[in-house]
Amino acid sequence: MNQTIAELHQPVMLQRCLDLLAPGFQGQNPVAIDCTLGLGGHTEAMLSQFPNLTVIGIDRDPVAIELASKRLAEFGTRFLPAFARYDEIDEILQQRGISEVHGILMDLGVSSMQLDQSDRGFAYAQDAPLDMRMDQTSGKTAADLLATLDEAELTRIFRKYGEERFAGPIARRIVKDRQVTPILTSVQLNRLVSEVVPVIPGKTLGHPAKRIYQALRIAVNDELSVLEDAMPQAIAALAVGGRLVVMSYHSLEDGIVKEALQAAATSTTPVEMPIELPGTAPILKIVTRGVERATELELEKNPRSASARLRAAEKLEAK
Repeated sequence: MNQTIAELHQPVMLQRCLDLLAPGFQGQNPVAIDCTLGLGGHTEAMLSQFPNLTVIGIDRDPVAIELASKRLAEFGTRFLPAFARYDEIDEILQQRGISEVHGILMDLGVSSMQLDQSDRGFAYAQDAPLDMRMDQTSGKTAADLLATLDEAELTRIFRKYGEERFAGPIARRIVKDRQVTPILTSVQLNRLVSEVVPVIPGKTLGHPAKRIYQALRIAVNDELSVLEDAMPQAIAALAVGGRLVVMSYHSLEDGIVKEALQAAATSTTPVEMPIELPGTAPILKIVTRGVERATELELEKNPRSASARLRAAEKLEAK
């Protein structure tokens, strides 16, 4: 079973993540949070490499929690699953009586398992119902949004979350077509977008609906708001010397991560003051130089790492 689960998902930039987190795990009984547990690949590697480590694995997908828990059963109480969104770090730690942690990993976006399961509707390459919920037990599906949102809101979502140049025409076509037939499957959406977006020879990369799927997925799961709420909680939860490692997969996520890390790594003392005021010193030190990308070797082994953008920081002692 473990082998089957492991084959479903190759963790992105695994060794680099472990190397960046390692300095925070030098104490007696360190605790880490895997904010996006998925199938447990990163957590399994952490638990294997650091024998005294306990990992809290958070995921909003009950299927991921179930599969990862089976995979990680051999580690006993060193693995603590949490069925929740990762913007609930404060409540999760409070429930477990944990005041601080020594490492936090966020591997953002959609997991390989979700992409590969045809009935989830995350991928344009498979004929599937347009669901896209990470937690299929609650919330509106992508098909619900396509059926109910007006042209202006669909345009906003496609433009903001998908950075789609043809957001307006696509939204207009959706509103027109749904009056005749509900847009319920990926085949329908693919055909519609393909008919609206012009093909430019030599300049077209991937399927023309790729950005629309990204936008719908972000909207369905409220991903950017969750990330914005989670970043300050993650920074606050870190012990001095603890590390926060975040992998994002598009510019919108990376922008939120970069802004949060840089703000926490910058003094808030007014520039005209001759000395740094108490309580205004930086609380993070950035440990990566800009954004890191997957190596050529990694790209060969795991093509899905191509869009990964990694940033990391370490918690400083308050002054």
